[in-house]
Amino acid sequence: MKLLRKLLRREEVPADVAGRLGAEERVLAVAALGDERHVVVTSYGLWLPGDEGARLLSWHLISKAAWRGSVLTVVEAEETETVGGAVLLADLPARRLRLTEPGRVPETVHARVEGSIRSRHHRDLPGGGAWFVQRKVPGRDGIVLQVRPDPGTDLAVVRQVVADVERTLGHL
Repeated sequence: MKLLRKLLRREEVPADVAGRLGAEERVLAVAALGDERHVVVTSYGLWLPGDEGARLLSWHLISKAAWRGSVLTVVEAEETETVGGAVLLADLPARRLRLTEPGRVPETVHARVEGSIRSRHHRDLPGGGAWFVQRKVPGRDGIVLQVRPDPGTDLAVVRQVVADVERTLGHL
């Protein structure tokens, strides 16, 4: 059965994820972590193992994903506030996952993270700058404007620039 799954390029989905998949969610790749845990890549995001079971990290909330050696490093973004229709983000500490059998996970994660981005632009601002990123949210129509200020950037200035950008985008 495992050989047939490999030939058909179908992965065995761990039970803690299989029963929680969305109706339209497709499994794209699965990788073992070596301790009976897995990373599952789907059309909606990346299912990560946790102490209380797997949880879904949506593609639009992954700031960065990198593959080096046998380690997949994922930086998750946290939504800190909204300004109009835009969402301000802050990066959480990087999470490193050692994949014992990576399969197609590294390239699939890279393609999905990059594929969620419609446009990105960095703007210099007092104290640093900010990334303005338009992204597609899996399972929803439309695009969301995300703003990720650099450390030390004046948040009042970021909020004002976001409001200005939103007015401009609204008039296009």
